[in-house]
Order: sequence, then C-alpha cells, then structure tokens
Amino acid sequence: MKIKARSVGLNLYYGDKQALYDVNVDIYDKKITALIGASGCGKSTFLRCFNRMNDLIDGCKIGGLVEVNSQDIYASDIDVVAVRRRVGMVFQQPNPFAKSIYDNISYAPLMHGIVKKGSECDELVERCLKSAGLFKEVKDKLKQNATSLSGGQQQRLCIARAIAVRPEIILMDEPTSALDPISTSVIEELMRELRDEFSIVVVTHNMQQAQRVADYTAFFHLGELVEYNKTDEIFNSPQKGKTKDYIKGRFG
Repeated sequence: MKIKARSVGLNLYYGDKQALYDVNVDIYDKKITALIGASGCGKSTFLRCFNRMNDLIDGCKIGGLVEVNSQDIYASDIDVVAVRRRVGMVFQQPNPFAKSIYDNISYAPLMHGIVKKGSECDELVERCLKSAGLFKEVKDKLKQNATSLSGGQQQRLCIARAIAVRPEIILMDEPTSALDPISTSVIEELMRELRDEFSIVVVTHNMQQAQRVADYTAFFHLGELVEYNKTDEIFNSPQKGKTKDYIKGRFG
C-alpha cells in the first residue's frame, strides 16, 4: 500500500511545553485516517504539521521528519506556500471568503495559474461544486455572497475550495462539529466519495464518526500516539489497555 505522507520521530514544542512526543505515523494513499483522543491530546497539532500551519504559532519548534510524497516538507529549501497548495485544509468552523460562491472556488486556482479566466475556470468551479455535492443547490446563485449559505452548505463550499487546487492530501479538523446531524451525514458521505481521489486525515471527537468513515485510526493521549491501526482493529480489538479504556468511555 502506497504511503502518501508520514511522520518519523516527530516532536513538537510550544515554547518549553512539549505537545507531541516521538510520533510515527504512515498516512496511506486514498484512505481516510481518523485522529481520535480527548481534548488537548495533540490531534490538531499533529494534523497541522502536514501543512506547516504550526509555523504560524510563536515559539513552535519541531523535531523529527515529516514527509509528503517522500519529500521532507520542513527542509530549508521548501516553499511553504507550495506545501499548503499540496495539502488542503478544512477547518472546524466553515470559513468561506466574503466573496461570491464562484470567487471562493476560483480565487486560488487563478492565483496559482492552474486555470485561466473564462470557460476553463467556469468548468473548474462547476466540477468542484459537483464533487462537493453542492452544484445543484447553488448553480443559479454563483454570484451570491458565500456567507448567505447555510452552515452545512458553507462547509461543503470550503471542501470544494480545498479541492480546487488539486491537493494531494486534505486535512479536516473537526469538520462536522458545528453542523446538525443531517449536514454531518452529508459531509461524511462526501468524505467517502472524495477518498477515491484524495488522501484524507480527519480529527474527530466523535468515535462513531471515525468508525463510519475511517480506514485507519490513530489514538492520541497527552501528546503521545498510543495506538494506530485499521479502524476495525482499533475499535474491536485494541492492543493497548489505554485505547480500550478510551473507547469504552472510561476517560476523556
């Protein structure tokens, strides 16, 4: 099975406080990997290592190796903007630009020279909205401000925006925690469909969600990776007592 990204001996510090301890994980190509664990356990911190979003936090220091497609993304000659194009991000709260629906999708592809204005860009916008299951709902509203959409629609728009630059990996940080059950179900189905084209890493507090969507699951506790395996194995026959206790609801 092809490894799309990985961390080897990853340690991360916020100032003097260590947040991740010697984390080793392989992210597999065109699979969904869920990161579970209690609040403050390092899930989101680990997720952000793959698109260098932790660089934006003062005092953050990283040791070890983080690779995407066998390339060390923390090497001195790496273009961070290029990394973030290759590794898309969907946040907990939908964050559409205060622009039209069309401009939300087209902005980055035009800026990066992926498409040209006109029919080529029109086709890209339509394709991405269809991939996000949103086109039928907004096809007559493409010039409307994206903030007029419902929360679930905004999150699907953010996913469409993320895939518009054809990333290799999509990171999702609690993408459904602010949504109602119906919108959550739609996003989960969308994730399963996108797995055919992208590698997805999702942070979730919802263990049932991890069971529903993920091929692999990593359980974090206090900055350490306790266990990582196929999702069925993690939930049905965990190897570590701490994993079993968390899944059974004994802490967290």
